[in-house]
Amino acid sequence: MPVVTTTPSGQPESGATLTRWTSWAEAAAAADAAKPTHVQGPTRGSVSRQSAAEDPVTSVPHAIAVEVPLAPMASPSETSAFRRARPTTADVIADTPMPDFISSPGLFVKEQKPRPVGGFRGAIYNLTGGAWNVGPGAKQRQEEELGRRISRQLQGSYNTAVLSLKGGIGKTSTTVGVGLTLAEYRGDAPCAIDANPDSGDLVERALGEGIYQQSSPRTISDLLRNIDSIDSLTALARYMHHAGRLHLIAGEQDPEVSDSLTAEEYLRIRRLISAYYSVALTDCGTGVTHNAMRGILQSADNLVIAAGYAVSGAKRARSTLHWLASHGYEELARNAIVVITDKDEVSSRVDKDAIEEHLAGICRELIAVPHDRGVADGDLVTLDVLKSETRRAYKEIAAAIVDGYR
Repeated sequence: MPVVTTTPSGQPESGATLTRWTSWAEAAAAADAAKPTHVQGPTRGSVSRQSAAEDPVTSVPHAIAVEVPLAPMASPSETSAFRRARPTTADVIADTPMPDFISSPGLFVKEQKPRPVGGFRGAIYNLTGGAWNVGPGAKQRQEEELGRRISRQLQGSYNTAVLSLKGGIGKTSTTVGVGLTLAEYRGDAPCAIDANPDSGDLVERALGEGIYQQSSPRTISDLLRNIDSIDSLTALARYMHHAGRLHLIAGEQDPEVSDSLTAEEYLRIRRLISAYYSVALTDCGTGVTHNAMRGILQSADNLVIAAGYAVSGAKRARSTLHWLASHGYEELARNAIVVITDKDEVSSRVDKDAIEEHLAGICRELIAVPHDRGVADGDLVTLDVLKSETRRAYKEIAAAIVDGYR
């Protein structure tokens, strides 16, 4: 707006525009609406006050003369537009992305270290009442990782066949030990099927022979005779035996009957089991050429090949893998898990490292089970009496089996 200045006599200077304001509101509006022509005065935004007595003609009560700022002032419309454009608190909150409390719970809660169990770390935790938690050691973390792999949720039903070309080298004990381990860590109960044509003893090794004989000794043959009438897990349970959470189907004890199990009959059982169990283990007995073996291999998702540290045991394990690869089961052979059980505690003349190296290159994974009287005696297999190294080996086998379910 034009700058209004006065002479010492109180009159406007030549060329100055006479402006009358009746209130502060009008003065402010006029200042906002007018454009500056020049700047006067030594300071920016200074105000010169003039009383009505000094200039009775041009002055009104509360009249002021304003020096124009250096920068142009915004008009009322521009000021209103700016106010409308400036985001409100509600706008800021609405535009801020909502944190995902489900996938990112750690945004607001500090992650708690797992409790250490045993050892020096566990002792510190217990002595301080949990005030000092240095976290678990490497061994405990490895054990927990194995547990996570074993307990992985599965979509569908899977079957692992446990076989060998030689008896007495830990095939059935491996099936029981791994089955009990799966039952310990998985949320769903696993099932183990005795398809051994030579009077298999899977259930006896899991329950103990005395308990099995006292119970109703229903076998796989009984299940086959009534399979068409089984339409629920409750009906199926009548033909099952239970070692804790491990459910088992007993093999036929009469060799003449057990050897008659065909591939088609096994596949019927496998289809029934797949409706109620996500993980099944099949104890195949020795050999790969008996009647049911075609159905077992056809429905298997992966294999466990039992072997021993004796030279003959290692050679038979290799022969098994070679036979599979040359008879249309190359994928099963390539992804097989070879388990070497030190059942007989062989002499120092046997080079265990050489045997492991001999087998490791022709399978997906090789796992050794140490010598353990709880396995070697050929009696009841329970996890509680096994050495920690043996239990760890069974956990590794169980984790490798579940890893193979894709």
